[in-house]
Amino acid sequence: MKLYFRRAGGRFMLPAVLFLLPALPAEAGVWERLQGMTNPEARNTQGQTGITVTYTPAEWPQPLQGDLYLPAGSAPSVGEYPVVLLLHGGAWRSGDKASMRGLGQVLADRGYVAMSINYRLAPGARYPAPLQDMQQAVRWLQQHAGEYRLDMGRLAAWGYAAGGHLAALLAVQPPSDLPSLRVVVAGGAPMDLRAWPEAGDASVTSFIGGSVADIPALYDQASPITFVRPGLPPFFLYHGTEDQVVSPSQAAGFAAALGDAGVAVELTWLQGLDHEGTAAAAQIRPAALQFLDRNIVRLPGGAAMIW
Repeated sequence: MKLYFRRAGGRFMLPAVLFLLPALPAEAGVWERLQGMTNPEARNTQGQTGITVTYTPAEWPQPLQGDLYLPAGSAPSVGEYPVVLLLHGGAWRSGDKASMRGLGQVLADRGYVAMSINYRLAPGARYPAPLQDMQQAVRWLQQHAGEYRLDMGRLAAWGYAAGGHLAALLAVQPPSDLPSLRVVVAGGAPMDLRAWPEAGDASVTSFIGGSVADIPALYDQASPITFVRPGLPPFFLYHGTEDQVVSPSQAAGFAAALGDAGVAVELTWLQGLDHEGTAAAAQIRPAALQFLDRNIVRLPGGAAMIW
């Protein structure tokens, strides 16, 4: 079977052994026709509920908050809501949960519960602090699943840049008492910190606490590509072809490793866009949302649920 890398105007193909998911055709005008469906300014969010909660316990190093975006109306009659954990970017040293508000509203309008979280930032907090924060957020969701009618068996994570790296890092952790991710959406994300960037970068050394030469084991632990193995959840990856901040080779290498391990993966290239342009590219949302729907929103027996 083959792993498909999609871009406007064609496909790149790399041999790989994996379960291949169907792809949204990259035909002219499809993004434009679907973008209005996922533009938060164009959607009717009346009746949606937004709640800010503190998801960390009293003994945590610092209190951290998350914004919950809840669908309007009652929960689906077939069961509870699927859940998406949203992770902001900012090179692990800046950013805020509020930047994911538009996506949270889109997801809630589509029938998901979304939770956008703040996590501890470098240099005051270094790896593995954000990973521990994400795990605590999942624990909080698990503890409040009954209150908000959450189906923690259908849990996803979505992030961009540092947020995409953290989403992938959460997905590749060994099994634990916490619910596992079922789907990951990650854009513009460094997946092998040992190789990015080649000359070293202040944001990476600030996050890890030193150079790769000094603490190689921590770089291994903080790089999602290190832990790629069969059985990981499906990944939807996207990256700008002109990204000068995070090399496109990061996405290509990670997608290839997933494919070689038999993990379902789609990688979409945004032709001509740099790191900032890709971050603002709402046209990626239709394909990412369809990927979520195919892999997480399921009725008993495997049929897709229509919201």
